[in-house]
Amino acid sequence: MPIDPALQRLMTWVEPRLPALAVAAQETIVARVPAYTLEEPVPASELRWSVEENLRFLITALGSPDGDDVDMRTPVATGQRRARAAMPLPEVLRAYRLVFSTLWEALVGHVRASDDPELAAALFAAASRLWQLADEHAVALTEAYRATTAEMLVRDQRRRSALVEALFLGTAGSGSCWEAASLLGLPPDSGFVAVAAETTGLAEESLPDVERRLLERGLASAWRLMPALQVGIVALPEGREADLIALLGEITRSRSGVSPRYTSIAETPRALQLARAAISVQRAGKPGVHLFSSSPLAALMACDPAAAERLGVDVLGAVLALPSEDRDVLLETLHAYLDQQASAELAGRVLHCHPNTVRYRLRRLTEIAGRSLQDPYALAELAAASYAVRMRNERGRLPGGA
Repeated sequence: MPIDPALQRLMTWVEPRLPALAVAAQETIVARVPAYTLEEPVPASELRWSVEENLRFLITALGSPDGDDVDMRTPVATGQRRARAAMPLPEVLRAYRLVFSTLWEALVGHVRASDDPELAAALFAAASRLWQLADEHAVALTEAYRATTAEMLVRDQRRRSALVEALFLGTAGSGSCWEAASLLGLPPDSGFVAVAAETTGLAEESLPDVERRLLERGLASAWRLMPALQVGIVALPEGREADLIALLGEITRSRSGVSPRYTSIAETPRALQLARAAISVQRAGKPGVHLFSSSPLAALMACDPAAAERLGVDVLGAVLALPSEDRDVLLETLHAYLDQQASAELAGRVLHCHPNTVRYRLRRLTEIAGRSLQDPYALAELAAASYAVRMRNERGRLPGGA
């Protein structure tokens, strides 16, 4: 269908005025949309060019015969650029509405000033088409913005996941490790902990939405999901361990382990090993969070599981060979005694029994093991073997342990 001659006259009038309309629209946007008042994220030159391009799109589309396909590359490109600049979508759409209203007011003003009934009729007839174009433009811009944002989020998540993996594997030097931590938004002077949690199913998160929940409490973190584990690094200021354990305890759906706090990001591979060891000392199938002991002895056991297993058998082999009922009671008592500062009274409170019962069980265990609690070296061997038993591997080659 050919274009109405009166409408063509309107288009002929407005086309040479497009640069002036772009300036007017830009000034209105800057005055009314605070996000555009600064040079970041959208420079004034970019805004000026984009406004003119979108005005040209509207004028060209309005002057096209009805039924012609409208080329949406301009609004699509605008949506993509604004998404990459991280300009909020509501602000982008508000700016576009101001561009549209600038064009509409200019057309209405010209028709009124001309006092030409044909121009008025043409503008009235084209009004519905212009509003339709505005709606199609906004839809195309919005869809492009959201698609680009989704692509950026996926790309950013892939990059973050790769950086987290690099830190856990220790594949970069110390300088690169600090650079990776910086890119992940982990403050370098806060200290860190590694967290590991069993997945509830194949590649299913057992700490859902953990990064956002931590950030709400002022703790930056970065995470990676693997088939059997969800692992993360948390920037943890001194004294915040209890806050972290409490939050993880609220959301965990499986066994989770937390490493001792460390200060050098290059220690992350070792910290992950300790976090995984903290999982293994918990009862299988029961959700919970365990903070790995800060004891160097415990860390030594975790870093060499094979040696730890041999130590457990060498020191406590005779106890491990007992029937399960006797074995578990004696080992549980030893663990509680060592955990409670070698105090029979404190261990009794934990075990809900009399201190003399604790002493009797310990005496029986030391007789079977052939080691005395009064001998410092023997006590050290029993403590190390206790750690080894509790950190038995997932197949349970060392029985016993709470």
